[in-house]
Amino acid sequence: MNMKKKLSIFTALAVFQAFAVGSVSAQSVPQSDTASVNTANVESVEVIKEVQPIAEREVKTESTNASIDTPTSDETKTDVEKPADSTTQEGSTEEVETPATPVQVEQPPVDGKSPVGSGGNLTLYMNSNKMEQDGKTYLAGQPMAVKNGVSYVAIRALVDRVGYGVKYDNQTKETIIISGDDELRFKTNSKDYTVNGETRTMKGPAYQQKNTFMVPLTSITQALNITYKVNQPAKTVVLNLNTKPVASFTISQKEIFAGDKVDYVTSSSSPNALDIVDERWTGRQESFEQAGTYTISYEVQDSNGQWSDPYSITIEVLTPNLPPVAMFATDKEEYKMGEKITYTDQSTDDEDNIVKAVWENNSLAFFEPGPKTVTLTVTDNHGATNTYSKVITITNETLYSFTDFNLLFTPVGQKFTFNGGEVTTMEKVPYTYMDEPSLLIRSNSPETVNTEGIVYKESSSGQTRFMIHHVNNTGKRVKMYVIATNNNPNPAVFEQQNMGFAGPTPYATVAGKLSIDKWFKSIQTGADQKKEYLQPGESKLILTELNKIPMKEGQVISLYSDAYSDYSLDYNVILVEENKDPFEALPLLPVLDRDGVHNRGTYPNATRNITYDQQVGTKPARLPLGDNSSDPNLVGTDPMAYTDASNAGNFGVLYKITLSNVAPRTLISFNPRGGKYSGVALVNNQLVSIAEGNVAVTNSSEQSVLYRTGSFGESVTILFSAAPGSNLPVNLLFTPLPSEK
Repeated sequence: MNMKKKLSIFTALAVFQAFAVGSVSAQSVPQSDTASVNTANVESVEVIKEVQPIAEREVKTESTNASIDTPTSDETKTDVEKPADSTTQEGSTEEVETPATPVQVEQPPVDGKSPVGSGGNLTLYMNSNKMEQDGKTYLAGQPMAVKNGVSYVAIRALVDRVGYGVKYDNQTKETIIISGDDELRFKTNSKDYTVNGETRTMKGPAYQQKNTFMVPLTSITQALNITYKVNQPAKTVVLNLNTKPVASFTISQKEIFAGDKVDYVTSSSSPNALDIVDERWTGRQESFEQAGTYTISYEVQDSNGQWSDPYSITIEVLTPNLPPVAMFATDKEEYKMGEKITYTDQSTDDEDNIVKAVWENNSLAFFEPGPKTVTLTVTDNHGATNTYSKVITITNETLYSFTDFNLLFTPVGQKFTFNGGEVTTMEKVPYTYMDEPSLLIRSNSPETVNTEGIVYKESSSGQTRFMIHHVNNTGKRVKMYVIATNNNPNPAVFEQQNMGFAGPTPYATVAGKLSIDKWFKSIQTGADQKKEYLQPGESKLILTELNKIPMKEGQVISLYSDAYSDYSLDYNVILVEENKDPFEALPLLPVLDRDGVHNRGTYPNATRNITYDQQVGTKPARLPLGDNSSDPNLVGTDPMAYTDASNAGNFGVLYKITLSNVAPRTLISFNPRGGKYSGVALVNNQLVSIAEGNVAVTNSSEQSVLYRTGSFGESVTILFSAAPGSNLPVNLLFTPLPSEK
């Protein structure tokens, strides 16, 4: 056969293979096997060698001088196009001859999809057509080459191993790579390519090499966020493909007990946005009958058939929780009316962790005869409950009347009802007072703030008390700040002496009570002391507890704090959106008007010392506070409205009350006269709630117990300040105790 005839036959064979093979899967097969090929009706196709496992000696390499200039070995990179001092050799790895005319590239195979890679990292060898993935070796249509300092790869071989879709647009003459929702388009001899319609520029043009379409490696890695590592000594580039689906699950229960149904919550995803079509479990049980340690694994499969790596969780199945046992005892089984009952809680739990006890009908005394059922329900930390009830008998005999019993036995910090109309007939304690020089800055109007702005501004030096109480009604998340500015020619020191802050919370009385509670505790302990140094012209945030947490719509904050400054400082109390810089916002903020209901002002002499040396408690008496009669309102100014101000209720005033001679067996109690009140007082340096828990004294017919003297007369000191959100005036009541029986 002559040479011309031989060439014609080889040419015909190559063309036949181009049309018959289409895009050949890059999956590996044993070398001894013969790959079956289906005929496809295609217009044009890249002619490439069928990818299959090979022995090391079969790998074709180019000049060993070609290299990729990179940083240190194994460094993760997103760009490998660096100048190289070698040129790409024109060698070919094709085993069949191909037509001399250029062949169109990237036509989809028979099923319209690119073969799926194995999912592991892909290793490319510099200057070689060798590729490795999941322990198997494959050949690309052309070696990885460096051309004009740009690293090129054969596009079909790369996408076959990665598992992306590839096709050719005959109208635009573009090769298209598809990865999930991402689409990349390339043109021969062009440095421009598009990513989801956006034109980008490569470091070198795409080109044809022996009918193999070559593109810069980073055009794909950057567009699809593929990271890689370069190993210069080994002359490899390792692409981190992560094409496997990812399986995950959680178990919703924090604790799992033997016999309980286990709630599995699965979560899975595919880096290529493929559907998850199957799953498999190892070690899963709907419930575990025995306590112990168990490992559960979960895998998922995507629509291309790839399985994820197993995701495993080890759980500890606990012995089933035993519910608590509710139990209590009483000191007797039968009581007279008005006789004190002592209850002893004897409840138990296998973990000694009872978190809640709820009593029903456990009155300290009953005032009607007959059987009385008392119930106790306890709850453990797992939510298990148990209830115990006991019946006690109340006889027809009377030991104490209702009034006498409450005077004698209602615990400190708790309240009882009485005839509140009797209070106005009680004699007033004729006390006098002395005021200490302490300037009160009361920022409380507008109490409900509807817009950003300056709610208060004032200048002060020396001893200063801040009372700040506001509600957010802006419809936005906001923060409140206090900005101090030193407009003196000398450095100044701001000393925070104590702090009582509460909120944000939807409940004004809760915030007010808690702020006073924390303030008194801070006074007791000396905690919360801070210093700020301000240079001339400098502004700083102070009382920063105020701005730690944003206020939602309808939430309240309440703050009490005493401070001292050696020079006059300018203070601005502002409310702005939570993400705004308070210093930048301040010059642009409006000064907000008063709301016409609540009080604001600057008031001197805000610490009131009341000392009474005469005996109290031998007969019913009262000491009024906040009534603007016995206890006159502080008078000051509203510096923003340029007007006088009267501190109604004397909120913000600290009362230091010293009763030098309280008679033996005297009850000292708290009685509201202006409406609901919830707060605290410091009695003989002990914090006493008014009243305990979330309970308030709600009207003038209730009183809350503050203190009882014993068999001897005593000196009693009381520190009191009206809680924001509550109502004034109030009375301290002094009532002789009845004799005990």
